[in-house]
Amino acid sequence: MALFRKLPLILLVALFIRLWFLWDYAAHRPTHALGMIPFLFEPGNIAASIASGNGFASPFRVETGPTAWMAPVYPLLLAGIFKLFGLYTFQAFLAAAGLNVLFSTLTCIPLYAAASRMFGRGVAAGAAWLWAIFPNAILLTYESMFEGSLSALLVAALLWSTLVAADSTRLRDWALNGLLWGAALMTNASVVALLPFLFGWAEYRAHQRPGFTFARPALAALVTVLCCSPWAIRNYLVFHEFVPLRSVGGLALWLGNNEQGASISPDRLHPISNQAERDHYVEVGEMEYMREKQALALDYIPKHPAHVLRLSVERFTAFWSGGSASLVHDFSQARSLRFFFVIPFNLIVSLAAFVGLILLWKGRNPHVIPLAAFPLVFPLVFYVALAHARYKHPIDPALLLLSAFAMSRLPKMARLTK
Repeated sequence: MALFRKLPLILLVALFIRLWFLWDYAAHRPTHALGMIPFLFEPGNIAASIASGNGFASPFRVETGPTAWMAPVYPLLLAGIFKLFGLYTFQAFLAAAGLNVLFSTLTCIPLYAAASRMFGRGVAAGAAWLWAIFPNAILLTYESMFEGSLSALLVAALLWSTLVAADSTRLRDWALNGLLWGAALMTNASVVALLPFLFGWAEYRAHQRPGFTFARPALAALVTVLCCSPWAIRNYLVFHEFVPLRSVGGLALWLGNNEQGASISPDRLHPISNQAERDHYVEVGEMEYMREKQALALDYIPKHPAHVLRLSVERFTAFWSGGSASLVHDFSQARSLRFFFVIPFNLIVSLAAFVGLILLWKGRNPHVIPLAAFPLVFPLVFYVALAHARYKHPIDPALLLLSAFAMSRLPKMARLTK
C-alpha cells in the first residue's frame, strides 16, 4: 500500500496513460490532418502569425491584424514549436501534444504537494491518482491545441505556493507566488477570478503570525504586476487602450446571450467560422467589435430574462458535467463509449468536490476559504457567458483534491451512520 503513495509511481502511470492515448489517437488519423486541424483555432492561428513574422495577430486563419484575443504565453510556445518543426506539420503536432502531456503529468507534483500540506500523504496520493486517470486531463492534451494543460499546472502550483507563502517569512516564497501569478495570468486570463481570494487569504494568514510585515505580500504583488506589464504596455501601444489581460470578454458575453442561442450553436456566430462577423471585426477593429458585442449582450439580457436563465442553467450543467448541457437527452442519443465514461466521471468529481467543501466548512478547516474559490467563484463568469468543457480545466486539480478529501472521510462517515 505504501508503494501506491509514492509520487514517482503516480507520475510514471500518468505519463504512460497520456502517451498511450496520444499514440492511439495519432495512429488512427492521417498525419496531414493532425498537422493542421488541432491548430486551426485562435492559439494556433496566432502562433502561425508570430512564426511567420507577422507578430501577435490574426486569430481567424486569415490576416486580420494585431490582436489581444488571449494571453500571450501559450501562443508564444506554439510559435516556438512552429519555428522548430515547421508550420502545420505532423512533427509540430507531436511536439505540441507532447508538451501538453508533460504539463499535464507534472501537475501531479504541485497537486500532491498542496494536498499533502493540507491533509496528509494519503489524500495527496488519492488526489494525484485521480488526476492521473482523469479523462479531461488526458483528452485535452491532444484533441486541440489550447492552454488548458499548462493552465492546470500553473493553477495547481499557485495553490501550493499560496499555502507555502501563507506560512512563510521568506521573501523568496512570496516572490515565487507573485511569479506564478504573473505566469498564470499571462497564460489564462480567467485565473484572475481566483487572485483576490487566494492572495487575500495568504496575506490574512501571514498577518496572524509574529513579525508580519507588508513587505512580503507587497513584493508578490509587485512581481505579478511586473510580469503582466509588458503585455499591457504592448496592448496600449497597439490599440491605444488599456487591455491588461485580453479583449474577448464582450464577444463571449454576446455569444452566450443572443436571440439565436436556443436554435444554433454559438460557434456559428463566432468570427472564426462566420464570414459576416469576421468581415465586421476587420472593418471596425477588435476593440470596437468587442464593445459592440458587449453592448448587444447587455441590452439583450434584461429584456429576455427567461431565455437567459435557461441558457445559464444549461451552461451550469455543461460546466460541471464536462460538456453536456442536457444530460438526459445527450445520454439517450450518445453512441460513444467515451461519453459514458467522461460525463459520469466529471459528475462524480463535481459532486464529491462539493461534499469535500461542505466537510471542510463544517469542520472549520482554515483551508476552506482558498479552496472554496475554485468551485464557487471561478465558474461564475462562465454561467453568464460560455461554458466549454475546457474552461473548467484550470480548476480541475483543486476539484480532484476536494474529491480525494471527501473520499478519505467516507469510512468515518460510514461509521457514524451505523
